[in-house]
Amino acid sequence: MSLDAIPIHVINTLPVGPGLTGNAPPLLHEISELLRHLLATGETAAIDLSALPLTPADLDWLHDKLGEGEIGVTLQASGESTLNETACPGVWWVTHHNEQGAVTSQFIEVAFVPELVKAHPQDVASGQEYLELMIADL
Repeated sequence: MSLDAIPIHVINTLPVGPGLTGNAPPLLHEISELLRHLLATGETAAIDLSALPLTPADLDWLHDKLGEGEIGVTLQASGESTLNETACPGVWWVTHHNEQGAVTSQFIEVAFVPELVKAHPQDVASGQEYLELMIADL
């Protein structure tokens, strides 16, 4: 029997569409592993989407697959930053813009709470001092 007689069927499991490279689906597997690690150890992680060979169509596909969550945070500091929970709690889509509004970087952050949102201990100490001064003036 010749090899030509063996039927071969190619099954494409990657998303097909204009502008899609197939580079986004493996990220879902990586995010799943990072969530598993977060739950086991409490350690956070981030994926720099801007550093990966992803097209705008790939980013749209990934954003669509991860969906929208319940929490969104907007920060104003040298441009706007948005931190949006995806439909998968613990997975955050973080986008930083410059002062002109252009996207400068995008990350997937796997964390219970994104690091950027957490108050720095010195800021909390300043807040405590402010509150104590306010209480003293009552």
